[in-house]
Amino acid sequence: MNHRMAGSSEAAPLSVSASSPAASIKKPHGAAPPKPLAGRARDALVFAAGVAAAVLVLLGSPSSVLVATGSGGIPLVSFPVPGPEDGPRTTFYDDPELSYDAVRGRRLTDWDAKRAAWLRSRGLATTGRSSPERVVMVSGSQPYPCHGDAGDHLLLRFLKNKLDYCRLHGIKLLYNRDFLHPSMTSLWAKIPIVRAAMLAHPDAEWIWWVDSDAVFTDMDFSLPLATRYAGRNFVAYGVTKDIKRKSWLAINAGVFLIRNCQWSLDLLDEWARMGPAYPEEHARWAKTVQSALADKGNYTWLDDQSALVYLLLFNWERLGEKAFIETEYYLMVFWGDMVGQLDGIAARYEAVERRAPAELGLRRRHAEREHLRYAAARNAAVGGKGGVPGPAGGGEDGWRRPLITHFTGCQPCSGGRNPAYSKESCDDGMRRALGFADDQVLRAYGFRHAAPLNDTVLPLPFDYPAARGRSN
Repeated sequence: MNHRMAGSSEAAPLSVSASSPAASIKKPHGAAPPKPLAGRARDALVFAAGVAAAVLVLLGSPSSVLVATGSGGIPLVSFPVPGPEDGPRTTFYDDPELSYDAVRGRRLTDWDAKRAAWLRSRGLATTGRSSPERVVMVSGSQPYPCHGDAGDHLLLRFLKNKLDYCRLHGIKLLYNRDFLHPSMTSLWAKIPIVRAAMLAHPDAEWIWWVDSDAVFTDMDFSLPLATRYAGRNFVAYGVTKDIKRKSWLAINAGVFLIRNCQWSLDLLDEWARMGPAYPEEHARWAKTVQSALADKGNYTWLDDQSALVYLLLFNWERLGEKAFIETEYYLMVFWGDMVGQLDGIAARYEAVERRAPAELGLRRRHAEREHLRYAAARNAAVGGKGGVPGPAGGGEDGWRRPLITHFTGCQPCSGGRNPAYSKESCDDGMRRALGFADDQVLRAYGFRHAAPLNDTVLPLPFDYPAARGRSN
């Protein structure tokens, strides 16, 4: 398994909600559409709408300001501004020595108390508006176009996959395309943006880093944050046999969860000091890690994953109490071990739904916003009689969907594929995994792909997958 990651992370798209002026005009049933206003009449309406927008700005509440208008001056979006209900204006953000920089900035201390005070000042600690499991996912790619064939198209599909999962699970996505420190690029770029994300999102309990070349292949599964990971601050996927032999493949750094707390900031600082932003320490750590890890070989460079594996495995007495290395289900699985099984997994899920009693509602059509309710019912059915162990029923002995399938070594953006993998195996594997995930999303819209490597979609018959209509 070649655990190599891509990119950095940030940039969530701005959501703009607008109502068309025509939407407010009631048209009698069967009536012809209204004719467009012409000349001066239209200009008068535009002017009136603009005046109305200005009056709203002047008379509106102090907690919102209209900052954009559409055609005719119709307001498109309003942004909240601080008001008395937001509590004290002075927070840790007002400290001139606060730095978002993971390398050049002053070490951040007392973060737990500062964050708690900010939450209280915004009413997020007591009013129930903030969930203890609030998550911000962070991913990203490099600031320049991909060199590999169809690399930009693949990154778009990978991003779409993450957006789908986040939308279904109520998670914010921060997608970054900038190197926040000139020396922390490529594999090391994740550390600066994850640290900055903690400061920018004090309302988030967890920051979830996911490499750009990782695909969510189970749209149903929700992380057991409040149960399985309660009291832990760092969660990553590990391989038991590699942990025992202290391999650099023991823990995957391409997907991890880190709690927004002082312990985590200290871990990131310690991890960053092993990186290329500190040339002398980086060179010294490269020799130390090479001699300590079982299969690091003669590499004279130090990657982020080897540094993390050394940091955790050789400091377990100090860090192990707060770290959780997941081995019981596929928080992340190497693509080469999984893509050949996806078709069989899909067939078994369909078999479970096909034989499930109608009253369970597994085949019932429903709105996408109800996805998690039906996902819970599906997970319960899959984990019933004949189910497999583990919180997700996954892992090496299971047949459930892996949460994430990671295409390490394929390098879809750079094109610098590991020579151990053929171009066809990487390309087909990525298409197969992305289509496998898309089918789970398209289900709510009444469609699915015609075949695993076919981009054509077909409508689903009523009561799918029990019904065997022509369209199936």
